[in-house]
Amino acid sequence: MGGNANQVVITESKEVDYSMKTALIFPGQGSQYVGMGKDLYDGSTVARSMFQKADSILGYSLSEIAFSGPEEELKQTKNTQPAIFVHSVILFSLMKDIRFDMTAGHSLGEYSALVAAGALSFEDGLKLVRTRGKLMQQAGTDQPGMMAAVVGFNQKGIEEICTEAATIGIVQAANYNSPGQIVISGSVAGVKKAIELSKARGAKLVKELPVSGAFHSPLMEKASTELKAAIDSADIRNASVPVYANVTAKPVTQAQEIRNLLFRQLTSPVQWEESVNNMAEDGAANFFEIGPGKVLQGLVKRIRSNVESRGFEKLTDVVV
Repeated sequence: MGGNANQVVITESKEVDYSMKTALIFPGQGSQYVGMGKDLYDGSTVARSMFQKADSILGYSLSEIAFSGPEEELKQTKNTQPAIFVHSVILFSLMKDIRFDMTAGHSLGEYSALVAAGALSFEDGLKLVRTRGKLMQQAGTDQPGMMAAVVGFNQKGIEEICTEAATIGIVQAANYNSPGQIVISGSVAGVKKAIELSKARGAKLVKELPVSGAFHSPLMEKASTELKAAIDSADIRNASVPVYANVTAKPVTQAQEIRNLLFRQLTSPVQWEESVNNMAEDGAANFFEIGPGKVLQGLVKRIRSNVESRGFEKLTDVVV
């Protein structure tokens, strides 16, 4: 396979068995790092043009924050979300030869998945992500909350803990990530109580997450309501391949259903484990994570050990 600075193709050394179905998956917040995307910018004119377009749409140099930091600035939700989205979509755009049958993204990553499925343009997706990041950061300031990862309980066990802790404050499961790994979210009092109960009942690990708000909980209600106006006015089209939605873990292609699910996503748990299982049941044997980090590859391996999982993150993962 050949190529030039305007066309990047997967290397022949990374052969894909296309007799099996392929799912593209896109990471969410937490996968960011200073320096992300710099190699793409330096090595591809297409990537450089897309970064410049993103900076123009946002009205500030997102690329400079992504490439050079400081880390504290990149970690701000209003910057993190656009940075991961732009990196992921640029990588997808460079992979000219990629063929896939379905897609999904973890929380923020659902917007990247919708671009890959043709339901959103890069420009419109970035505008929605910019709005989403700002609203979520503001919601975290207006109604402070926290999140924590709990390892060692099944869905029923964590829901019982959250129900008991909810007598102290708001808390619910936010991400059903993989068997035995669930993230909880809510008010500081509610989550602290759930942490206490989890430890008392033998959790293998409980870790507070460095986030700026209680994502995927009722504390995001104001953000989701304000985001709805942006979603309703965005040019969202029918998807060309099924997108497995965070809220339902089921495939969706119709534009109006996509709108409704994006609105519900901010206050609803991310059904990631079930999404991966459903994609596998529907024939996906290749899972390709497109974007920064390796979080989703690790989750896929824990959910379905018999599928192929790999990542595309840097220019060295493709050939120019």
